[in-house]
Amino acid sequence: MSAQGDGEDQRETEVPSFRQSVGDALRKTGLGQVTPGEVPTARSLLTAIGGVRGLVESILPGLGFLVIYTLTKNVTLAVLVPVALAVVFVAVRLLSRSPVSQALAGIIGIGISAALALLSGRAEQNFLPGIIINVVSVAVLLVSIAVRWPLIGVIVGFLTNEGFEWRQNRAKRRVLYLATWLWAGLFGLRLVVELPLYWSGNVEWLAAMKLLLGVPLYAGLLWVTWLLVRAVYAKAGAQSAE
Repeated sequence: MSAQGDGEDQRETEVPSFRQSVGDALRKTGLGQVTPGEVPTARSLLTAIGGVRGLVESILPGLGFLVIYTLTKNVTLAVLVPVALAVVFVAVRLLSRSPVSQALAGIIGIGISAALALLSGRAEQNFLPGIIINVVSVAVLLVSIAVRWPLIGVIVGFLTNEGFEWRQNRAKRRVLYLATWLWAGLFGLRLVVELPLYWSGNVEWLAAMKLLLGVPLYAGLLWVTWLLVRAVYAKAGAQSAE
């Protein structure tokens, strides 16, 4: 009896621990920086996308590729300059003792993209990893909707420490389904625009569209998601207080 009780106690402590661990990891993401109960501001949105430094690290490598390739049509130079910039970003963070996870992720992604372009000799291959990420993202989001566990709902549940209680609230459930559809639409839009350019080898327009559909669109949808979630959670909180 005692052993059974100890086992149940252990499972009860493991579940909150797992939930807390997942929640802590999600809070480091962009959506994790926009807590549902907070009033959205331009400053907090900037923080959600990594601040000014994160914004520069996200945009500058892609912009460098676009400018250099447009001017020179030199694949090697166009893909190596972003790699050099990514290395500089990591070095600056290390020297300033800032978190390097975002910069390291950036250099890995840029490095893989550069390797594909250099090995194939085709500049458009530089964009293949991003296209694959968009395909996977759309698939995961649509599957989550199909199985009635919308991914944005799962994420928000962890961030608000309410777990899966949102599934019992019709208003929350509808908004979180809508938010998941919107994020699937974002990744789907990227594919609709970028795939034809990739297949046709239109590198300059592909690079430009990736920049346009990257941080600006991501930040805008993050803002919309934040407003939707905040509104429905505020309404639910008011109703429960009554």
